[in-house]
Amino acid sequence: MIIKFLSNNRKLLLFAGIFAFAYFVPFESAIVSGAITEAFIMLSDYAREHVLLCLVPAFFIAGAITVFLNQQAVIKYLGPKSNKFIAYSVASFSGAILAVCSCTVLPLFKGIYKKGAGLGPAVSFLYSGPAINILAIVLSAKILGFKLGAARTIGAISFAFIIGLIMHFIFRKEDEARLTDDRMFKNIDADMPRNLFQNVLYMASMIGILVFANWAPAKGSLAVWDFIFHYKWFIAGAFALLLVFSLIKWFKKNELKEWTVSTRDFALQILPLLFGGVLVSGFLLGRPGHEGIIPSEWISSLVGGNSLFSNFFASLSGALMYFATLTEIPILQGLIGSGMGEGPALALLLAGPSLSLPSIIVIGHELGWRKTSVYVALVVFMSTLAGWIFGTFI
Repeated sequence: MIIKFLSNNRKLLLFAGIFAFAYFVPFESAIVSGAITEAFIMLSDYAREHVLLCLVPAFFIAGAITVFLNQQAVIKYLGPKSNKFIAYSVASFSGAILAVCSCTVLPLFKGIYKKGAGLGPAVSFLYSGPAINILAIVLSAKILGFKLGAARTIGAISFAFIIGLIMHFIFRKEDEARLTDDRMFKNIDADMPRNLFQNVLYMASMIGILVFANWAPAKGSLAVWDFIFHYKWFIAGAFALLLVFSLIKWFKKNELKEWTVSTRDFALQILPLLFGGVLVSGFLLGRPGHEGIIPSEWISSLVGGNSLFSNFFASLSGALMYFATLTEIPILQGLIGSGMGEGPALALLLAGPSLSLPSIIVIGHELGWRKTSVYVALVVFMSTLAGWIFGTFI
């Protein structure tokens, strides 16, 4: 009876909120109607450009991590009590290999975290996937200048280690207590049905599809990247054939069913939060080059010079905005041309790709808002400090 009463109260509050929104929001205003249009256009762009080729492969990889990856191995190499150098090196550089955006990395982060990875290594992976993007770092140096590109490289690699370690030490007791929960080990198989080579080949085939299907062209004389881009569908197709071979040769029907169910569950947990976050982000900030409810001139005027505030504002704005992979570079190029200081530019480069409002919502749902708030605060604070030091001394 009490549960039903609380449930009915929540429904009443929800309908009251919808009523207040419909009653008070001035939809006839050009600014508001434009921002609402931006929200849905941004959602449409996100669905067309990122769901099928980015999120769907990531969901399948996350499902495979949960179902097939040996949990004891994850705990041994990435758990709270694992060797710190190995754990954070593996987490950081495996994230760099994927070169994904702040939303695509979420199901992969959720997969290794639920499998037993420590909070610190999991957060290092969460940050490094979008931030330590090899092509983006090269293009940053080429288009934005060597100093800014080098600072981004050093800052992103350092942040992946430092932020993960700080999260580990702050929440160490809670994280170690996770491994005493019997529910963490409900899917452990004593005898693995496949050997290490077969598992590596299977996982590598899905990662290959994710990476090469989303390979972006380089602007300029980076011939190797352009060559890969030209043949990316052939490379992704080869990985797809390898995946089909692995599934037919080494997997049973019940295993495939379990993998599909796990993938479905990840999608159901993450997609509603992501789509909601994209709508809010589009409404507030708009797409790059377009207006949301917050005028872009306000942002541009606040990130000139190299004050601590301008660096902080650039970090915070970057943490809330959504950047698809590599789009941060032309956006920064335009902002710098409009008067943005190089310190705030670095701050945005370090905070922006690794976070977004949609990703923060999903992380908060997975880790809880206390851990998420600390993680976001660390990214914003360290990006602000790095930007200020770069702008002042370099």
